[in-house]
Amino acid sequence: MAFQPTPMDVSVIITNAALGKSGSSEPRFLTERRITPTWTIMQVKGKLETMTGIPPGSQRLRVKVPGRPDQWADRDDQLIGDYGLVKGTEIEVNDSRPPTMRANFTDLSNVEKYVLPTDAYEARSDSVLAWKKNQKLGRFDPNALSPEESLRHQVEKDQTEIQKRDIEVSRRAIVLPSSPPHIRRGTIRFVGPVPKIPVTGPGRELQQSADLPADLQPIWVGIELDEPMGKNDGSVGGQRFFECLSNKGVFVKPEKVEVGDFAPLGLDDDLDDLMEEI
Repeated sequence: MAFQPTPMDVSVIITNAALGKSGSSEPRFLTERRITPTWTIMQVKGKLETMTGIPPGSQRLRVKVPGRPDQWADRDDQLIGDYGLVKGTEIEVNDSRPPTMRANFTDLSNVEKYVLPTDAYEARSDSVLAWKKNQKLGRFDPNALSPEESLRHQVEKDQTEIQKRDIEVSRRAIVLPSSPPHIRRGTIRFVGPVPKIPVTGPGRELQQSADLPADLQPIWVGIELDEPMGKNDGSVGGQRFFECLSNKGVFVKPEKVEVGDFAPLGLDDDLDDLMEEI
């Protein structure tokens, strides 16, 4: 009997033909591993299951040898070495199961996530909360305003800005920051509290826990823009504050409003200057 040398393992690239957003299969690199040429196709599939999560019976292998046409390895009893494996060969693993039956290992929406209990977090000495306590920052600052005081201070600031800037309903205005030709210009349609817009800073928890009295509700300015460069139609969270077309409404803080004689943009504007500004 003639001596048969032991076949040397070949390092190949393993890819997975994952289903892309367009509906077509897109090879995705998984890893590089050594393959023994005397393995059968079924043996190779069994070893690839741990890498791809695809059962051997649902795998279809495409062998890509440099310089040769791609080949489908459809005979499970055939040796993988019969396809002429060389270094740099790619074995593409295709999943023959319907998309609805394939496991999605990238979707984490249904994965139960651990949440550290509040008392356990507050007891830790290496947390951001512990650092804030040591540094006397935020609500741990003895000189910090209470949530009620912070909201009242914000309302007073809003009222001062409204008076100083002559902000009134029906007046023309631009939204700051802005530069000529002031694209975001429009007409003031609303001035007052908008409870659906969340409060930032120390008063956030207070706003979420109860209905705020009038003296603790920050003031917003609702503007109907001339162009559809806004974020709403004059309503927020299902509550309407003024009427306008979709994407023409915007709510901004008083300090972001400049009142003036800003005529609506028309066909007589210099369009070349307008495009340069955009």
